[in-house]
Amino acid sequence: MNKQVAVILAGCGVQDGSEIYETTLTLLRLDQLGISYDCFAPDIEQHHVVNHRSGEVAQGETRNVLVEAARLARGEISALDELSVDDYDAVIVPGGFGVAKNLSNFAEAGADMVIQDGVREKLSGFHAVGKPIGLMCIAPVMVPRVLGQGIAVTIGSDPSVSGAISAMGGLHRGCAVDDIVVDFSNLVVTTPAYMEAQRISDAAKGIFKLVDRVNELMELKSSD
Repeated sequence: MNKQVAVILAGCGVQDGSEIYETTLTLLRLDQLGISYDCFAPDIEQHHVVNHRSGEVAQGETRNVLVEAARLARGEISALDELSVDDYDAVIVPGGFGVAKNLSNFAEAGADMVIQDGVREKLSGFHAVGKPIGLMCIAPVMVPRVLGQGIAVTIGSDPSVSGAISAMGGLHRGCAVDDIVVDFSNLVVTTPAYMEAQRISDAAKGIFKLVDRVNELMELKSSD
């Protein structure tokens, strides 16, 4: 089986886009397993731009999510609206605050969050046809809003974020950085990554497990 995975990005940089280490580790593990992948991002303006050295918002500066995400993908990236669920066997969403600012408004709205239309459409499309979905770091907060209530996910142990997941009807499971939570009924795999990680090697353990499990679920799906 020649597996194809779509990776949805939210910009570039932990504070206002996709987390760089999480994205790189995801792509590395896919490549190590011989799995083909393509990157996608919504062609929209970022919520805001953060100076990653100072941690402060760069007032008056604007950037495009797709253009910024292209930095992570070495230019090999397409607009999210070009993603066809039929062409891929699974989808993975790395974390980073761009998920909570660009792919959704969770950073501002919490449990009253709204998901960006394109992200909602694509993730629900994978779910509707029973294709595996992997989400890491803060990305699992989108699950109750996009995929439905009662699906087991993890962001680690942060009480405010896990509480918001519960408030939206999600089912949060505590999880160590080097482990994953799998909802087999819905083919959803999640890991805390930098919600818990202190070192890149910590994040790698859970991310590699997530990609490995998504791979296993793709194989099971293909044998149905």
